[in-house]
Amino acid sequence: MVVFIKIIQVIFALSVLVLIHELGHYTFAKLFKTRVEQFYMFFNPKFSIFRCKRFGGKLHTKFFSKNDEPLPPDTDLDKLPDDDWRKYPDNTEYGIGWVPLGGYCAIAGMIDETKDASALSKEPQPWELRTKPAWQRFLIMFGGVLFNFLLAIVLYAAVLHHWGEEYLRNEDATWGIAVNDLSYEMGFRNGDRVLAFDGREIEDFSQLQIELVHSRAKEATVLRDGDTLTIPIDENYISQMLNTPGMFSLAYPFEVKGLMENSINAASGLQPGDRFVAVDGEEMFLVQDIQKALAAHKGDSIYVDVDRAGVRSQVGLQVDTAGMIQVMLEGDLTKFFHITQHRYGFFEAIPAGIRKACNYIGSYVKDLGLIFSPKTKAYKSVGSFITIGRIFPGTWDWQRVWSLMAMLSIMLAVLNIIPIPGLDGGHILFILVEILTGRKPSDRFLEIAQYIGMALLLALMVLAFGNDIRSLF
Repeated sequence: MVVFIKIIQVIFALSVLVLIHELGHYTFAKLFKTRVEQFYMFFNPKFSIFRCKRFGGKLHTKFFSKNDEPLPPDTDLDKLPDDDWRKYPDNTEYGIGWVPLGGYCAIAGMIDETKDASALSKEPQPWELRTKPAWQRFLIMFGGVLFNFLLAIVLYAAVLHHWGEEYLRNEDATWGIAVNDLSYEMGFRNGDRVLAFDGREIEDFSQLQIELVHSRAKEATVLRDGDTLTIPIDENYISQMLNTPGMFSLAYPFEVKGLMENSINAASGLQPGDRFVAVDGEEMFLVQDIQKALAAHKGDSIYVDVDRAGVRSQVGLQVDTAGMIQVMLEGDLTKFFHITQHRYGFFEAIPAGIRKACNYIGSYVKDLGLIFSPKTKAYKSVGSFITIGRIFPGTWDWQRVWSLMAMLSIMLAVLNIIPIPGLDGGHILFILVEILTGRKPSDRFLEIAQYIGMALLLALMVLAFGNDIRSLF
């Protein structure tokens, strides 16, 4: 069921994002009186689930129908039957395909994934993209990216307005970090208070690992047992940091919330509110340290010291074969930490949404910089739909879904603006060159560039799927 929910969420999110992206191209094309031949959600090889087109004063629809065959270039449209949709090329055909992996907006006079230069053998026409001024072509091509940026701002603003924002400031992480194997190897320890990376303080505790990677910091400054230490950071760890979540978990006290009736320690005398302060005489109080100590006593018995309302006492406990003492831990972080909360009114949420979107743009650009830097081996973290599916929750959480959609909208926009032929950025690059030089690339050149770009994109897809498949084993 969890997998099914994730699949539905991914299809829903990508469908909306692609629809908005193509709507950007569509809107500017219509604004500049450029013919849009087809506007489809999902791809429709051979046949379509739904098609509609307005002509003859009314809307015509078809369900589960075979796609129309393209007409020869010299076809006389007047000789076609009145009910032949191809007789009305000025009117856009809208539809839903059956392959839920995107969508497209077919614009007349444009060389893209829907057509090549052979489709442009006829004399250029006023309604075609290729006859429009360069500035209009620029806006038509930039429209998809622009609409994705705007969508991200709207989604972030809506989430902030409806749910607000909560986060733990790094300075309020009273007991510092809990490390995993990678961060331990790099020199961090449980209880360290991270003060700065290369002298720059980090406000949001949850962003510590992200900021460490993005900044490519050379050193980390931490507070350990009252002393300020400097930990050198080896750049060779970047690839591992990208693929190892949980480097800096939140360290907090081991406090008992309660015991179930069938717990092996139900008669131990433990009470809600008891805080562990030592295990078998060794002082420790953090959840992560105590869990490690319990794992070393599987199937055994231990003595723990607990603090109960300021009074310290010793309790004997049994440890099961899984290294558990079968108690419920206090998980309400507001009991241990001050959680910073922001609530936004309607007009406050808009600039806050803009800031959040701009911050993530900068963050994602840094991610791409790491990917294109072979030394970091960050390309090994590139993923496909499987990776996208993993970041969605296993239950339908609208706050999380909308936030992830905003993030993915920015990712789609940034990726599309990369100047690779086959992407919007490739088209934009050639238009900018034309504006600067006054010379327009030939259709043949654009066709060849399109093939090269599609080959590069195919290679990227192979890399992404390969990484995902390897991660499954």
